[in-house]
Amino acid sequence: MDSTVFFIILLATIMHAIWNAMVKHHPDKAVAVAAIILGHLPLSIACIVYFPLPGRESIPYIIASVIIHQGYQWYMLNSYKIGDYTNVYPIFRGFGPLFATLISIIFLGVVFKVTSLISILLICAGIILLGVFASKNNNQFKVIKYSLLTGSFIGLYSLIDGYGARISFSVISYISFSFLFSSLIFPIILKLNNYDNIITKVFKDAKLIFWVGGSLSFIIYIIVVWGFTKAPIPLVAALRETSIFFSIFIGYFFLKETINIKKILSILLILIGVIGIKIF
Repeated sequence: MDSTVFFIILLATIMHAIWNAMVKHHPDKAVAVAAIILGHLPLSIACIVYFPLPGRESIPYIIASVIIHQGYQWYMLNSYKIGDYTNVYPIFRGFGPLFATLISIIFLGVVFKVTSLISILLICAGIILLGVFASKNNNQFKVIKYSLLTGSFIGLYSLIDGYGARISFSVISYISFSFLFSSLIFPIILKLNNYDNIITKVFKDAKLIFWVGGSLSFIIYIIVVWGFTKAPIPLVAALRETSIFFSIFIGYFFLKETINIKKILSILLILIGVIGIKIF
């Protein structure tokens, strides 16, 4: 992977860890997640006004992206309902790049170097390790099932947005339109599923996540999708999810969380995978 792309994506992963820490420690995950999604609106609208339209060819990708993001957001919330954040989050974030890799190989005919595949597998294994053994939840099978479904949507929207951005006139306006419609639709889905007064709760209990977390999430994803246009999508997707690595250190130094053998092993696997992506 090109050094510029590599280090810019790594910078994005650090910011990704910051807004995820905000969500992690909010008592109501539905409100926190909604705050992030709604928090995409201000910058989306500003960018749509300022940047050129994404191009007619990318419209089907934008529509598909909006639909897939609804599935991702819905299954993510359902994962949180039946499992702890530290249990489900690493599983679906680790499975996303793995699923994107499988789809790329089986259906899109993408050929990877063996060293690149090993690097992706190491990163995904290191991330998933944190979630699979995070708790002794009696519903662990159901937790894993919902987490893998969420990860499947992550893999799908990564591929859709990667290919859509490549044929658009502007990566920024492409993502802005996708996030705009996604932000407008998702509160309706929540309302239909008995999540009442979600917008009121966001501005009452999660204003910081809305403004700071939502803006960070928007900027980060634009950087990641730009990376999708410069390097193989599964490689960038795997590198993006190393935000888990930085989350561990944020938790240790600022949130007084512990680092155990499992986390150390996870860190080592992720580090080896990241080094592999850069070298090979």
